[in-house]
Amino acid sequence: MGLSSFFKNLFGSTKESVTELANNAETTFEQAKEATAPYIEKAETFAEEAIDKVKEVSEPIIDKAADYAEKAKETVSEYADKASDALSDVIDTVKEKTASLTNEATETISETVVDTSEKSAGAVEEIGDEAADKI
Repeated sequence: MGLSSFFKNLFGSTKESVTELANNAETTFEQAKEATAPYIEKAETFAEEAIDKVKEVSEPIIDKAADYAEKAKETVSEYADKASDALSDVIDTVKEKTASLTNEATETISETVVDTSEKSAGAVEEIGDEAADKI
């Protein structure tokens, strides 16, 4: 029985030590929480002030960027209209030149056919006259 009382005393004192350590840890945690509360508040205040300063500094930059974007948009629109007009002019010119070349080619082909037909008719008449003379 001496052995069982030894273990009871050993584990009993350990249990008391663990409970005491847990109580001490809880107390220490509460003290640390109370001690850090002002620092946490200061950090929050600092962060809010920093955000406000960044907003103040960035507003003019954002406004300038918006103005620049608007000017760029206007410039691009202006040049887009000019490019569209120039492209339309190029297309019209190509159509006109193509039409005139087509008409010239048609006239040349027609003249060639007429000339060839006239030459052929003349040659047929000569052959007919020669044949008539021979008969």
